[in-house]
Amino acid sequence: MAAWSASPSLRHLLLLRPRLPLGTACLAGSFSRRHIHGHSRRRLLSSSASSSTLTHGEEASTQGDADGVVDVNPPRGTRDFPPEDMRLRTWLFDQFREVSRLMAFEEVDFPVLESEALFIRKAGEEITQQLYNFEDKGGRRVVLRPEITPSLARLVIKQGKSVSLPLKWFTIGQCWRYERMTRGRRREHYQWNMDIFGVPKVRAEAELLQAIVLLFQRLGITSSDVGIRVSSRKVLQAVLNMYSIPEHLFTEVCVIVDKLGKLTREEIEKELMSTGLSSEAVQGIIEVLSLKSLSKLEEVLGSDVEAVADLKKLFSFAEQYGYADWICFDASVVRGLAYYTGIVFEAFDREGKLRAICGGGRYDRLLSTFGSEDIPACGFGFGDAVIVELLKEKALLPDMSRQIDDIIFPLDEVLEGPASSIASSLRKKGRAVDLVEDKRLKWVFKHAERINASRLILVGNSEWERGMVRVKILSTREEFEVKADELE
Repeated sequence: MAAWSASPSLRHLLLLRPRLPLGTACLAGSFSRRHIHGHSRRRLLSSSASSSTLTHGEEASTQGDADGVVDVNPPRGTRDFPPEDMRLRTWLFDQFREVSRLMAFEEVDFPVLESEALFIRKAGEEITQQLYNFEDKGGRRVVLRPEITPSLARLVIKQGKSVSLPLKWFTIGQCWRYERMTRGRRREHYQWNMDIFGVPKVRAEAELLQAIVLLFQRLGITSSDVGIRVSSRKVLQAVLNMYSIPEHLFTEVCVIVDKLGKLTREEIEKELMSTGLSSEAVQGIIEVLSLKSLSKLEEVLGSDVEAVADLKKLFSFAEQYGYADWICFDASVVRGLAYYTGIVFEAFDREGKLRAICGGGRYDRLLSTFGSEDIPACGFGFGDAVIVELLKEKALLPDMSRQIDDIIFPLDEVLEGPASSIASSLRKKGRAVDLVEDKRLKWVFKHAERINASRLILVGNSEWERGMVRVKILSTREEFEVKADELE
């Protein structure tokens, strides 16, 4: 390739070429130019066209075609993360981590593969029917974790007295459930968990709720977009006590009433009656769990009931933290997992288009189910899929275009060494640099548009003889020469 100084037509092109925004057509074009033959090429292009941010793969199959061509879609209910989707995922996880940092939580992690026994607790839980479980080559029963809290509990037990309470831990991990897919619900998802061990008072729940609200606020979501329903498992326990219902039925009743809003009242009544509850008890449970006013709950249960006292304290904290307009009392919130023991909560979109955005509560007696001494604890899980759907609804997704600082392009093969040296120097200074060779200048311009490069640095023969390179600022079209060792 000719040197820069010997090619006025190239210089003219460089001066006139504007910087254009990155468009999807550029991405699609670069993909379609790959050298793919016949049927495989058609399948790959079809797969690319059907993908969408954080949600593609829904109709995937692992079946190969009769002609032996492998289906390039991921398994049904799972997702690939090409670069544009990965940028969005990284951005969201960064928001999770920043809120956790602001709340003084430490990050932990666990294996995705766990012992099956960790998740087989009490019959009746829906989650036990949704496990990806199997026997490994050593004959051990294992599972791809469907949630994170049991793994966290296992680590707390393992750490024992080597850690001091309270523990404030968070993690971002992948979870697996074989379940019916709906909008925002897949068979695998990533989940942000925040948990507090060693704080028996409602202050812990108040802190967790502030973390959730902080995240929403950072994402541009307001209390008119999202609310958080709050109740307590102790409300249901108090109602069962009123009707002298045996303790062993508590979990089963929780699983049933967690379907309120998903099933009709008649269907809920029928399921409750099937447990052996009297008609009077069934009506009493449903009437109390239909309450949306904390004062009404206090009238029914009395002010000396622990559930009422806890909830009143939490709403008082909400006023002090400044998020009272985000939360509301809803006695129907019980959460479907058996280990919850106290306050429970769920975030929801006020338009009612999506499933629960996140949920959690207190689980003071979880550790004893694993044979350890119980520690007061509470936490929440916040999935990645529903929040992305909400951000789409509200047009709040950030610009996830690729951002590169510099493109370096040697105009002659003999200048590839100097170009490498310049790229290395700039990278050490913290700049993102793409080194391009063996391309036409026209392609380099288009490449700069695709990756939103800030500068184009051309290494030409005549300039390099003087220790210089030519720099073009792509946003302003400003062009100048600078000494190679003075590039910043």
